Amino acid sequence: MLQFIDVTLRRGDKMLFDGLDLTIHAGHKAGVVGRNGIGKSTLFDLVRRRLLPEEGEILWPASWRLSCLEQSTEPSSRSALEFVLDGDTRLRAIERSIAKAERAEDNHALGHLYSDFEDVGGYDAPARAGEILSGLGFDATDFGKPHAAFSGGWRISLNLARALMTPSELLLLDEPTNHLDLDATLWLETWVRKYEGTLLLIAHDRDFLDRSMGEIVHLDDGKATTYSGNYSAFERQRAEALERQAATYKKQQRRVAEIHAFVDRFRAKASKARQAQSRLKELERMDLLAPVHAELPYRFDFTQPKKISNPTLMLDDAAVGYDGKPVLNGVTLRVYPSDRIGVLGANGAGKTTLLRCLAGELAPMAGTSSRGQHAAVGYFAQHQLESLDLDASPLDHFADPEDSDVPAWTDQRIRDYLGGWGFRGDDVGRRARTFSGGEKARLVLALLACRQPAVLVLDEPTNHLDLEMRQALAIALQDYRGAVLLVSHDRHLLRQCADDFWLVADGAVKRFRDDLDAYTALRRRRSAVKRPASRDTQPRGSSGSLSREQARLERHLEQLNRRLEDIDAGLGEPNLHERPDELARLVAERRRAAEEVERAEAAWLTVQGEIDRLKW
Repeated sequence: MLQFIDVTLRRGDKMLFDGLDLTIHAGHKAGVVGRNGIGKSTLFDLVRRRLLPEEGEILWPASWRLSCLEQSTEPSSRSALEFVLDGDTRLRAIERSIAKAERAEDNHALGHLYSDFEDVGGYDAPARAGEILSGLGFDATDFGKPHAAFSGGWRISLNLARALMTPSELLLLDEPTNHLDLDATLWLETWVRKYEGTLLLIAHDRDFLDRSMGEIVHLDDGKATTYSGNYSAFERQRAEALERQAATYKKQQRRVAEIHAFVDRFRAKASKARQAQSRLKELERMDLLAPVHAELPYRFDFTQPKKISNPTLMLDDAAVGYDGKPVLNGVTLRVYPSDRIGVLGANGAGKTTLLRCLAGELAPMAGTSSRGQHAAVGYFAQHQLESLDLDASPLDHFADPEDSDVPAWTDQRIRDYLGGWGFRGDDVGRRARTFSGGEKARLVLALLACRQPAVLVLDEPTNHLDLEMRQALAIALQDYRGAVLLVSHDRHLLRQCADDFWLVADGAVKRFRDDLDAYTALRRRRSAVKRPASRDTQPRGSSGSLSREQARLERHLEQLNRRLEDIDAGLGEPNLHERPDELARLVAERRRAAEEVERAEAAWLTVQGEIDRLKW
């Protein structure tokens, strides 16, 4: 088990943990929650021994292997696939030893090393790494690209793939869904449920926590409280506990008032002096409860549009893409004032391309894009976090003379408004370069919300936002009277804010005539058979020809597996080490046969994927 025993830790003059006790039993999956700045990531740093507690200790079995999601890594020239495989350090060490033994022509050592290589799953490691990459949204053509060629969000996804590839008994995942789309989030959710080790996970995705966690660790006031069940169960238990604490506090306060009243009335009377002293001792012995303070909620809304055109946004037979290459073709659609549309689709299908076109950031390559006279768009995308003036404060951003869309409010009105978005006290004067990703996202949303947009186009607005802000955002969107187009991996937000769905797939946009649960079930079925395609096998054709090809590959795999069995039987002969030439021949033959099996399996999975694609 993983244990925190009476752990105390300060950060500067702030007491972060004060006598914290926590136990996570082997094989359990625990979601770690609590408001921003409460110490969730610091808890992980203590497990990793990047930080040491001032008092107390953190214990876990010495035999456990630890794997962690790194939030940043230096750019590497390693290919994406090799970068992920590097996570299995035992496998890499064996590979280096094999290369050394081959150079030395040490056949005796090679016999043992190839056995070790098979024991650690070396023959199917590339396929497993490819499956993880594919599940997290990488295309097979990405596998050979250098790590350094990917953007920051994709590099974090590569870090996640590497953490999942690393054999472990203890896995720490800090915000793993932040840079994933819905399909990749669904895949990760399934992977997490199948993980057999002990898992601690920080996430702000309610559905993810509900579907994959068996207990919730809530950090608050320097302590940790463990709740059985998923996040929804935690919310119910937490609310009930707060109600009981509030009732007990009120009852205790009534008793304290009675004691003070008695003492004040009878302290001077000799006949009552002993009773008064007794009441004071009772007060001294009383373990006074603190009042229940609910965590400060965010309070904000989107300013309502004065007028809205009907329809607001229009695309007619539009082709949209980049560098002369269309991503979407023949797109004809309308956005009406009352629309609440969730945009669904696999990673790379063109969701962001569609939203950029509707927001006016990307002109169509063919066809037309138009909007009504009263159809101002409020567009949120992750790249806008980097467009903030990093030397300006939230107050400065509202006083920007070049931004005529920001309302001319009084200083107090701006402060009150920013307070609803979580910027209070000194935060309104801090430079944006000191902000976290969540603070930058809140500032961009705050600037967008005050401009009376007629249409909100939101591309993954919840990245970096905590659970409380996500819920406040959902409530604000429900009260907003304009149109909403939303891409999000947060299913809770989609359920609360989207009435209809568009599906972006196969270069087209069409209405998805079912609900979100049906879509997630569909994607789960597809991901169950999804595997990385072989680089040299790209079958196309009818379902009949594909089925015949699949049957041929199955027969070929049977032959290869029988061949492997024969080779293994030869390698198992006694005194084989006394015949080094024979040993070397069998080892080399086994390596070639295993590689053929791997290629044949990848080809079979590719054919299966094509069959599924035709059904889709």
